[in-house]
Amino acid sequence: MTLTTLRFNQATPGLDRREVSARYRATVEMAAFADGHGFDLVTLEEHHGADDGWSPSPLTTAAAVFGATRRIGVIVCALLLYEPLRLAEDVAVLDHLSSGRLTLVAGLGYRPEEYAALGRDWKQRGKLQDEVLETLLKAWTGEPFEYRGRTVRVTPPPLTRPHPGLMVGGSSRVAVRRAVRLGLPFFTAAYLPELVEYYRTLAAEAGFEGGFATLPPERTAMVHCTEDPEKAWAEYGHCFLHEARTYAGWQTADISSAMASAATTPDELRAEGIYSCLTPDECLDLARAEGPLGTLLLHPLCGGLPVDAAWESLRLFADRVIPRLAG
Repeated sequence: MTLTTLRFNQATPGLDRREVSARYRATVEMAAFADGHGFDLVTLEEHHGADDGWSPSPLTTAAAVFGATRRIGVIVCALLLYEPLRLAEDVAVLDHLSSGRLTLVAGLGYRPEEYAALGRDWKQRGKLQDEVLETLLKAWTGEPFEYRGRTVRVTPPPLTRPHPGLMVGGSSRVAVRRAVRLGLPFFTAAYLPELVEYYRTLAAEAGFEGGFATLPPERTAMVHCTEDPEKAWAEYGHCFLHEARTYAGWQTADISSAMASAATTPDELRAEGIYSCLTPDECLDLARAEGPLGTLLLHPLCGGLPVDAAWESLRLFADRVIPRLAG
């Protein structure tokens, strides 16, 4: 069955404080609505120092979502620049609070200024990530281990065994090697089937069974569900473009991303197809085209889209699309 996902990053152009607050509250309320209407996943993101406030603290948001839901899973993409022991503790508690519904995607990031702001050396990012991941895996055993020259122990151990969901994210062969070496799944950041094959080859050579690598669609479409796509593009195209241009401004030539856009106008963005305004019937057509293992990705608060309009889209999808996906 098609996987239905809600994406949130709480970006708020202009950073009006009341609007920021409203968008965080809407994230939690929409997650609760999705939990009760058959959606499968919520994805939360992380960036630091963004001009539009793009969420810097997805674990805090995840805790609020878990407090308002009972079934839906949450994926946090991507963990950046955490103190390893505190991260192990926080995630262990979240794993208990959520009854095992949290999955983490650990990425290096691609913005040197984020490392500088948090006092970390960009050139040491691979080494820093290795330490974090290795520490998490040791800490979540609940047993004492050596950490920076001292013996430590993290309690309580998480509910999920052998540990909470943890994936290595990226778009490079280095990231694939890290995932296999640590015995973790790999989250491919773009449509890169060659990395999936590389993961499988390395895993077989290492005798690592049970791992897997994800592969996003060749053409990612973030959906705004509406009865009138033309009107939606006219009213909210600037919101979608804000996010696309913000994200493009962070990219470099060596980064591959399913969200990469070269658009400079709403019309160009619409032609790319990464952001889509679709009727309920068009959503179902997309689901059929993707097949039973496909994904429908809704981005209700995209780029400063008004909260009321986001609710309208979400409710329309829940009423007119979700019940028909299983049919």
